[in-house]
Amino acid sequence: MARGPTLMLERAFIGGPVCGVDEAGRGPWAGPVSAAAVILDLKKVPKGLDDSKKLSAKTREALEIEIKAKAVAWCVGFASVEEIATLNILHAAGLAMRRAIEGLAVAPAFALVDGNYRFDLPCEVKTVVGGDGKSKSIAAASILAKVARDRLMIEMDARYPGYGFASHKGYHAEIHVEALQTLGPCEIHRMGWAPVKLALAGEPLRQVVLPFED
Repeated sequence: MARGPTLMLERAFIGGPVCGVDEAGRGPWAGPVSAAAVILDLKKVPKGLDDSKKLSAKTREALEIEIKAKAVAWCVGFASVEEIATLNILHAAGLAMRRAIEGLAVAPAFALVDGNYRFDLPCEVKTVVGGDGKSKSIAAASILAKVARDRLMIEMDARYPGYGFASHKGYHAEIHVEALQTLGPCEIHRMGWAPVKLALAGEPLRQVVLPFED
């Protein structure tokens, strides 16, 4: 059995280009959610594609450059904190995915989407549970989405100093908990998230549970 993502799912579709789609940032307490769509050139696939969580930041950044140089098309979309509050995080992630697909220079016929939720997207959708570990296209999308969001959160660290966004990217971290307690939430915090609500109410964040990092 092959280890890591392959091109088996991409090659199973006949009738048009196939894009991989994945998101980053469903779990954190601050910042937007991002999504990427990538149509790989099956003859020029970068080596080392894998679930972005399994790769170091340096490896992800190197692969981002290679993916963008070799892919048939790629695009990253975002959904804002305000859209997350209005739509909920699941549907905001779907909105970011739609924006990523609609921004591709080549329209895909099929989308391989990480997870089990069938979003309303502008092409036929196949959901793939654990897709970033099975499909090279989804793995490429996971890398672009993660790097783009991380880069944005580093920029937010300069705009909103004191929260440590450059290090934890909006996720649970001791420096983040302490900053919420002392500074209160800032404009890019997700006000509906439990720890942010506690901070707004002046309550201690002792019972906060570490969320998954997507």
